[in-house]
Amino acid sequence: MLSKLQQQKVMDSIAAAELATSGELRVHLEPTCHNDPMARAIDVFYELGMQATKQRNGVLIYVAYEAKKLAIIGDQGINACVGPNFWDSTRDLMLKHFKEEQLTEGLCAAISEAGKQLAHYFPPVANDQDELPNQISFG
Repeated sequence: MLSKLQQQKVMDSIAAAELATSGELRVHLEPTCHNDPMARAIDVFYELGMQATKQRNGVLIYVAYEAKKLAIIGDQGINACVGPNFWDSTRDLMLKHFKEEQLTEGLCAAISEAGKQLAHYFPPVANDQDELPNQISFG
């Protein structure tokens, strides 16, 4: 779905966004989603072990590109701090690009926005370690 160059651009966006926050971001792409995208995103979140961060501040951006479904979920540390519509602006920014068939740009914009939003609640900490890989996962 994404060329190697596009994948690298997304991974670079993750690394850059994580400089502003102790939060951890991941992207998962797959062609189809046969159920509710939020339910599938939750499954993928746990399959990827994203609940293992110290502050429980992992975020998954899930996209089923052929099915045109997506979800953004945060771990319980984030959910304890934010309201139910916290990810709406990130989702809307991503959708704006997706409608123009700009998958890479939409992902990068959403990653950047998520990093900015997370920074308010989870600023960078001294000796912060990258707890989750920045690679895109594929289903």
